[in-house]
Amino acid sequence: MIKHIVLFVLTAVSTYFVAARYSFNPKYFIDGISYCVPIMTILLAHEMGHYTMSRRYGIPTTLPYFIPFPLSPFGTFGAIIKMKGIIINKKALFDIGVAGPLMSFILSVPCLFFGMRLSTVAPINENLHEFRLGEPLLLKLVQRLIIGELPPNQDVMLHPLGYAGWVGLFVTALNLLPVGQLDGGHVVYAVFGQKSKWAFAASMLALVLLALFYNPGWLMLVILLLVFGMRHPEPFDSETPLDGPRKILACLMLVVFILSFTPAPFPGVSLFGK
Repeated sequence: MIKHIVLFVLTAVSTYFVAARYSFNPKYFIDGISYCVPIMTILLAHEMGHYTMSRRYGIPTTLPYFIPFPLSPFGTFGAIIKMKGIIINKKALFDIGVAGPLMSFILSVPCLFFGMRLSTVAPINENLHEFRLGEPLLLKLVQRLIIGELPPNQDVMLHPLGYAGWVGLFVTALNLLPVGQLDGGHVVYAVFGQKSKWAFAASMLALVLLALFYNPGWLMLVILLLVFGMRHPEPFDSETPLDGPRKILACLMLVVFILSFTPAPFPGVSLFGK
């Protein structure tokens, strides 16, 4: 329990300093808290979604291990839990896989919405020193709803709360990639069984093409997925199909993925106002 708490606190500090410009300057205290609290809540909810469902099905599971990393633009590499038992059937596999990204998406949406309301619009030339963020479809929709059409040569200076929402969407989309043992891989395998290998292969091909021709940053994920393996372990009962409501939820999660995914995470909306 102690190591979980220590890693949680270290990650909270790490995420705070990312938004506080790596300083103790009181000027940036509100920025640090406005990012740290919501992103830690989103990550915790994601992992506790997995944890709760795992325990519901009687699978021994650890509490989340948070990963602090202040040198990244997020201040963290997220969090993980370790399951130590056999998943009994496709229903359990689906519920465990879908719970995490569903929770992170639900919490990311209001962060993005209210963060956009707190954001400002400034001339693009003034933003050249800032990070640039890719624009998932949901961000574009929220921006159009709250700010409207941007004037020429103007851009959004995204508030730290909005940035927490953006990171939450990025985490959601990353986990929903239908590959291997990512959450999306669990969902696809629960729906399609052995046929899911074609979805895995198509997704890997898409990531490789993205890395080669659009954004080299995806290459690291491709390598990690290959290292950890593409083959999905079968649940104890791999024959009983999912029920109708879960198949509908699987379709809704595809919509969530489309709304959350951005092929180039760092070129489009500026990070933090002055």
